[in-house]
Amino acid sequence: MSHTDALHKADPWAAAAVPAPPRRAGLLRDLHTVHVLWRREMIRFVRNRLRIATSLVMPLLFLLILGSGLNSVLSSPGTGSGSGPGAGDFRTYLFPGVLLMVVQGPAMTVGALIVWDRQAGFLRQMLVAPVRRGALLGGICLGGATTGAAYALPMLLMAGVVGVPYGLPLLLALGVLGLVAFSFTVLGVLGAVCIRRPETFDIVMGLCAMPLLFLSGALFPVHELPGWLNAAVLVNPLTYGVDALRRTLPGGTGLAGADAGPQWWGWTPPVALELSLIALLALGALAVAARRFARTD
Repeated sequence: MSHTDALHKADPWAAAAVPAPPRRAGLLRDLHTVHVLWRREMIRFVRNRLRIATSLVMPLLFLLILGSGLNSVLSSPGTGSGSGPGAGDFRTYLFPGVLLMVVQGPAMTVGALIVWDRQAGFLRQMLVAPVRRGALLGGICLGGATTGAAYALPMLLMAGVVGVPYGLPLLLALGVLGLVAFSFTVLGVLGAVCIRRPETFDIVMGLCAMPLLFLSGALFPVHELPGWLNAAVLVNPLTYGVDALRRTLPGGTGLAGADAGPQWWGWTPPVALELSLIALLALGALAVAARRFARTD
């Protein structure tokens, strides 16, 4: 016998005064959970100022030192077809890849924090909460995407230094970076719910992240790679994120002959389709992670 039936048997008027559970209670509870976990990631981001500064060091080294060095080599006479004076600025081509490097680290760090939360026992406290597992992971992933985009904002302000003009497309590029950061966070969370040891997680994520970055066209043109590597480029989801970001930023790629993006049998997919593919992949990985997360002890 339920509590309401027992109350009705004892006092029908008191039973009538008990409100029925609202239909939206579950949805509101899930939204509150998402907000709380998103805010938790924001607090971590704001309080760790040293990490914000150090996370920009490596991308700046790639952009200002490596990019300038390769730009001087490509601009010198006798370096091959398509090079020489007037061939373009390699730093402009490298800029989207550097932006992805900025969002990659902080976004995937969210997965490492889940692994440490399991070690500390905080993960078990989240699992016993009366909320959906998808809401828990959704709040964590949204927090990772927001922090990733926040890390990229200072780099976007340096666009003029590398020849990328300022304008409204930079805001659109920030939205693309937010979506890519969300997908990185989901991949990190998926790895975190499957891997229990922190040191193992770091090794696996490093082995997965670097090939994705190298085979995406973020650091160098990939349209002249051998056939088997070209196939890996086409199935790499980060390839479409890099291409969408490069086509969103104003001013072109900065390199002559480097405008070709991924092609399907001679057809270049539009930016909207590329972003849709990334979003669908991220949502699918989030569903798998939530299902696996529900069985985490």
